Amino acid sequence: MKGSFLARAACTTSIAAIAVLGATPGYAQEGEESAAPAAGVEAAKPAQDGNTIIVTAQKREESILDVPIAITAISADALDSQKIEGGSELLRAVPNVNFSKSNFSMYNFSIRGIGTKAISASSDPAVAVSFNNTPLIRNRLFESEFFDMARVEVLRGPQGTLYGRNATGGVVNLIPAMPTSQFEGEIKGEVGNYDTRRMSGMVNVPLGDTLAVRASGAWTKRTGFDYNTYTQKHVNGRDLWSTRAIAEWTPSDRFSANFIWQHFEEDDNRSRTGKSLCTRDPGKTMIGDTPVVDGPYDYVPLASKFSQGCLPGSLYDDAAYGAPNAEALAFIAAGRIVLPMGTDPSTDMPRYAFLPGDPFGNVTQSKNLREIATSYDPVFRAKNDIFQLNMNFDVSDEVQLISQTAYAKDRYYSSQDYNRFVSAPIFEDSSGLTDGSGIPISQDFASPGGIFVDPQLGPSNRLLSVDLSRSRNRQWSQEFRIQSDFSGDFNFNIGMNYLNFKSTDEYFVFNNAFSFIAYNLYNRKGGNDKYYDCQPTTTDVDCVYVDPNPIDSLNELGHNYFLSRNLIETESWAIFGEAYWNVASNVKITAGLRFTKDTKTSTPVPSQLLLGAGTNGSSGGSVAGGYPEGTPIVQKWSEPTGRLVIDWQPDLGFTDDTLIYGSVSRGYKGGGTNPPRPDIDPFVVQYQPLPGTFKPEYITAFEIGTKNSFDGGRFTLNATAFYYDYQDYQVSQIVDRISLNENFDATSWGLEFEAAWRPSRAFRVDANLGYLKTRLKEGAQSIDVMNRTQGNEDWVLIRPWLQVPSNCIAPRDLVETILASPLTTYGGIGFPALGALCGGSQELGTFTPGSPGVPLYQFYGFEYNPLTDAPNGGRGFYADLEGNELPNAPRLTFNIGAQYTAFINGGDWELTFRGDYYRQSESFARVYNTEYDRLKGWGNANLAITLTRPASDLAFQFYVKNVFNDAPITDFFTNSDDSGLSTNVFTLDPRIYGFNVTKRF
Repeated sequence: MKGSFLARAACTTSIAAIAVLGATPGYAQEGEESAAPAAGVEAAKPAQDGNTIIVTAQKREESILDVPIAITAISADALDSQKIEGGSELLRAVPNVNFSKSNFSMYNFSIRGIGTKAISASSDPAVAVSFNNTPLIRNRLFESEFFDMARVEVLRGPQGTLYGRNATGGVVNLIPAMPTSQFEGEIKGEVGNYDTRRMSGMVNVPLGDTLAVRASGAWTKRTGFDYNTYTQKHVNGRDLWSTRAIAEWTPSDRFSANFIWQHFEEDDNRSRTGKSLCTRDPGKTMIGDTPVVDGPYDYVPLASKFSQGCLPGSLYDDAAYGAPNAEALAFIAAGRIVLPMGTDPSTDMPRYAFLPGDPFGNVTQSKNLREIATSYDPVFRAKNDIFQLNMNFDVSDEVQLISQTAYAKDRYYSSQDYNRFVSAPIFEDSSGLTDGSGIPISQDFASPGGIFVDPQLGPSNRLLSVDLSRSRNRQWSQEFRIQSDFSGDFNFNIGMNYLNFKSTDEYFVFNNAFSFIAYNLYNRKGGNDKYYDCQPTTTDVDCVYVDPNPIDSLNELGHNYFLSRNLIETESWAIFGEAYWNVASNVKITAGLRFTKDTKTSTPVPSQLLLGAGTNGSSGGSVAGGYPEGTPIVQKWSEPTGRLVIDWQPDLGFTDDTLIYGSVSRGYKGGGTNPPRPDIDPFVVQYQPLPGTFKPEYITAFEIGTKNSFDGGRFTLNATAFYYDYQDYQVSQIVDRISLNENFDATSWGLEFEAAWRPSRAFRVDANLGYLKTRLKEGAQSIDVMNRTQGNEDWVLIRPWLQVPSNCIAPRDLVETILASPLTTYGGIGFPALGALCGGSQELGTFTPGSPGVPLYQFYGFEYNPLTDAPNGGRGFYADLEGNELPNAPRLTFNIGAQYTAFINGGDWELTFRGDYYRQSESFARVYNTEYDRLKGWGNANLAITLTRPASDLAFQFYVKNVFNDAPITDFFTNSDDSGLSTNVFTLDPRIYGFNVTKRF
């Protein structure tokens, strides 16, 4: 075989275990080859010189020094030397990049403050993730691990010309290693803590002079990072594998083609989110000058009516390790007010369904973010396939035609404990209870011995709640390009592409209290001993259909669970082109324009939790079971984007190579629809109108930058400054059980520096620094679900009744009127009367459900309609957001790495020590920038020791990631009002150490 072991290291990710010379953003090792396929089509070719790396950022092979884009290219060897093993760790190599998992099936990869804070199924990522230049709307960048890569390119700033839609923040382009003309292979094995076992390998086989095949794969299995003290099991483990096969055919000098298949699969107990934190809200004992006093018939403390479950306290305080005030949850209150299980014959008094007291009242969580206590261990499954066909035809010596066809399919399934902590016993013992006639009640759907058997979750005496996030997606795309390589001053790159994407995203929440209420409140015939045979098609009675199947075989018709189903189809056409004009020997103008036509079709499917059939029925629903689809909503946008760049390559004398450039570019990302709200009869609940759609995003970006190489490539320095004018940035929050997407205008500016210094063969230092300042523009406002009153003492937060999903605010004087009235003190109707203040309906809260009646608050002598008499229909006061920072946009990001190689026995053995430290400053998780939103700055240190014997193509490596075992909160998600506004947090992996052996042949 030709060449040294190190010279071939960049051809594959797995050989990166050697890590002798480490990582330099954008630059390869001295003397190594760059494994860069020509725009995703041809096999790897040598770099233009020994110190630069070839990239395809402009969809053509170019030295990174000649590309007037802020780009970081990380070779296979660099990925491993810094122990960057997946997409979540790219932030350590790229300035002004942030990453965090989101609550559902995707993640937020942000560049310069621009990421994906919209979690709606109809929203698109703002940073385009591409596999070999094919954009993937859904992908497993977070879950999968890098293997057999040529490099990863991260392009910062809008890339609206060549990459098009969904590239407002930038592009992450994953470039696999392509087949070569020589037989070679590799195998790597690793063991580590958490019982880690990993294997990876590659084999490259030339078949004659025109065909070559490359096959590679990787497998990881380990026990969980987190410990569940309740089930006494380790969870958040990994069992995943990937494989890739590439065949490349070059029958002539003018034509080449390759076919790529990549598969990823995972089946384990990965946790989709971390711990759930909460600063418990005990409620209020005084409203103004009026005490909150329970009457003799109040089965739920009135103080809980003024509790939102959790307060917006700092997540870093000890108080945050509590649990929501569950007495404030509407479904708990319903079981104690309107759901008597039966009569106790010994006292002749009713016994209500749920035991008194707060089922979460005694919950005290461990301060260790990696220690949880839940009654249900997570289940995680994912599967992803990518098929890509690339063809390259040289029309002439100077003009090339490129075709790229791709099909991708993605499946995702993740289920875990929704509450993230264990409740006290909740169900009343129904044994021995009788109906009003003294007849023992049926125990079919009751709770004998305090045990209730939920059809999905099984038997328990405690409150069980489990969620399930599931998605099924498929995408295919076609792109044609014609690009020139003239020897003169003018060249071009023009093309067109088509993309079709279909997605079904579903989110379930199962709760045994929901099923209990469905059976016993809505499905009883009367007399407490019989139940309706309620079916999805039942219309003669107002009943709620209960799905009888376990969680893995649902009929998906039940109204005893929450289901948000989102059906999305996106179709996109585009034509684009770039022209490159050398107006002088060292000055070039790049002008690009793209026209995109998007059509997005969303089919609304309203949720149906505890809603049954019957006109004006007590449940407020319209169907007993099933999830009827609404009329599809079709949105269309036709948008131009593009860029104009001037770059200059002066001969400065004190540099080897210098590029100075300035650019202005325009980016666009499509809008979408907000999911429909629950399908509740407006006679029962009238919602304050919310927008049914959200707007597209637009960005105008100005950038200047320079790239420099000194001292024969031993020292490199890149610097960039940018300014963004952002229009309609998309941000989501949960409102009325849906992900409500809002739009905000913002500005962003910053600086970036990347440097690498290699004074000798043995020593190397590299670093990057990012500075970022983001601001929301004038007029930005939004209702903060954690602080709906915004400190206005004339208004009071109220928890609503069962059918109303979100909290509201009500006038303090009316609340005091209700609290001070004898109807509350002695009549026992204060709890539902207060809830009626959130209604906005003439029926809600009346004595005669199902027919027109008198609202309870009219008994107190006043008229009130929250839709017209309260701010924003009772939703709350707007928070002024002008000048606030964008979420997940730390002011500073910084990474420094150094390595030293000792040459042993005349260079027969090489021992390399590598250390890296990453740091980001504090940021905010939401646009409100409150103390609750604050994310503290955090750091991450990594070490590696590698021993190689180049002559034997053999390497041994020991590494430690997250040396100090830090567990920072990297981001969080605020849950819905009707679950108490708890907070799911995300953190880093713990300290991981491993030992691996790599052998090439």
